[in-house]
Amino acid sequence: MHNEWDAVIIGGGVAGLSAAQMLGRSRRRTLVIDGGMPRNRFAGHMHGVLGQDGTPPADLLATGRAEAGAYGVEFVTGSVADVVDHGDRLIVTRDDGATDTARAVVIATGIRDELPDVPGLREEWGRTVHHCPYCHGWEAAGRRLAVLATSAASLHQIELVRQLSDDVTAFTTAPLDEASAVRLAARGVRIVSASVRAATGRDGVLAVTTQDGAEHVVDALFTAGEPVLDIGFAAGLVLARADAPGAPLVADPRGATSHPRVFAAGNVIAPFGNVPLSMGAGSMAGAGVNAMLASEDFDRAVTERAAARNAAWEDRYAAEERFWSDRVNATMAAVVAGLEPGTARDVGSGEGGDAVWLAGHGWRATGVDVSETAVRRATALAASRGVDVDFRTGDGAASVPGEFDLVLASFLHSWEPDFPRIGMLRDAASRVAAGGRLLVVSHAAPPPWAREVPAHAPVMRSPDEELVLLDLDPDEWVVELAEVRRREATAPDGTAAHLDDGVLLLRRAG
Repeated sequence: MHNEWDAVIIGGGVAGLSAAQMLGRSRRRTLVIDGGMPRNRFAGHMHGVLGQDGTPPADLLATGRAEAGAYGVEFVTGSVADVVDHGDRLIVTRDDGATDTARAVVIATGIRDELPDVPGLREEWGRTVHHCPYCHGWEAAGRRLAVLATSAASLHQIELVRQLSDDVTAFTTAPLDEASAVRLAARGVRIVSASVRAATGRDGVLAVTTQDGAEHVVDALFTAGEPVLDIGFAAGLVLARADAPGAPLVADPRGATSHPRVFAAGNVIAPFGNVPLSMGAGSMAGAGVNAMLASEDFDRAVTERAAARNAAWEDRYAAEERFWSDRVNATMAAVVAGLEPGTARDVGSGEGGDAVWLAGHGWRATGVDVSETAVRRATALAASRGVDVDFRTGDGAASVPGEFDLVLASFLHSWEPDFPRIGMLRDAASRVAAGGRLLVVSHAAPPPWAREVPAHAPVMRSPDEELVLLDLDPDEWVVELAEVRRREATAPDGTAAHLDDGVLLLRRAG
C-alpha cells in the first residue's frame, strides 16, 4: 500500500488536528496518522481552553476530526516506524508496513509523561494526581493539596499550588537550601523531607506514605513527570533538539524545523504547553506547510515553464536546416572592435556567429545556448573557421561558472510574455569580472516594414529603460554606451531598410 500526499501529519491530538484543518482548508491532500494516545487522555475534562471549558478531551478531538474531515483530510489509525528523506519527498513507513509519500511532514506526536518512580502515582494519574495547576487547580482549590518535588523547577509548581489553597504540603526528598526553605515557610507551606514510598487512592483522596512510615492524606497531589518524546521514527532526519527537559524539537514560529520538509507542533516543541498553545502551534504549522508548498509550486512552475521554453527553442532550431545566418551582428562587432581582447561569454549564442567572430579577433570565447541543435551547429561553424570556441548547452549566464572580461547578450528576446529577460541580464552582469564589461544588444524598435505589431510581440525598450530596470549599483558600474544605433538591413521584399539596435555597454569597476 502506497499513497502520495501533500502532507502527512503524525499525531492526531489538538496540535495535529489544528494543522490538518489549516491544510484541508488550503485544499492540500492531507493524511493524519494517529495512534489514539493523547497526553491528556487521563483527564476527564479540559480547563483553561477558552470556549471549551469543562469539555472532555475526547469530545474535542472528535469534533476536530469531523471538522478536518469535512475539508477532505483523511485519517488512519496506527503509528510510524520510519521517515526517510527522499529529496523532494519524504517516505513515511507505518508499523504495519504501509508507506506514504509526502512533500511535507508535521510531527505532532506530543510527549509521554515519565512519572516519578513511586507506586500508585500512575494509577491515580488524572484523578488525584495532576501535573498542571492551571488545568486541574480550580477543582481542588481550598482543599488539602500537596506537591511532590522532582527538581528545582518544582519550587515554581509549589508557589502556584499555594495560590489555590492555604493547606499545602511539599514533599521535597532532597534537602532544600536555606533561602527556599524560608520562602516556603513564609507562606505556610509544610515541608516533608522524607522520601515518598507510595501513593494510594482511597475513596477520592490520596494517602501518601513516606519512608519513615508516616501517612499524609491529601485531596490532590501535583507533580511533574519527565517529558519523553517518542520520535525514534525521525532519527534519520537528524532534527535539531533543544537543550531542555525532554530535548524537544527546535522549530520557528511557523513550526519549521531544521529539515526543510519537516514541521512540528504541540508538546514535541513545547513539552509543558497546554491545549490552547498546542492548538495555536498546530495551526501555525499547518499554515507554514501550506506556505512552503505554495512557494515550491511556483518554483516548480517557473522551472517547468523554462524547460518548455527551452524545448520550444530546440524545436525551432531543429525544424530548419539553418535558422540564422552565420554572420556576426554588425552592431556587436562595431562596439567590441575597440575593446582589448580577453575572456568572453556569449549568452544565447545561437548558431555561433558572434562567438566565432570573437574567437577570430583574439577573444577566448564561450558560448551558451538552450538548444542542443544550435550548439552543435555553432561548434561545427567554429571548426570550419579554424577557431576554438567552447560552446555549451545551458540556460543563461548562470549555467556556466566563472567570470569573464566580456559578457555579451545579443537579441535576448522571446515572444513569451513572461520571458525573464531582465533577470537573465542581471545574471549576465553577475558573471562580469572586475574591470570587465557587459554588452547588451537588443531590438530597440520593430522593423520598419512591420505595419502592425502583434499584441504578444517581444517587449522592446530603449537602452536607458533597460538600464533602469537592471537597477545595478551605480558605484560599481559605469555606463560607457546607452544609445540606439541604426543598422542597414534588407526588407522581406528585397528593398533597402534599416533596423534600430539598442546598445548598452557597462563597465564593472576594477
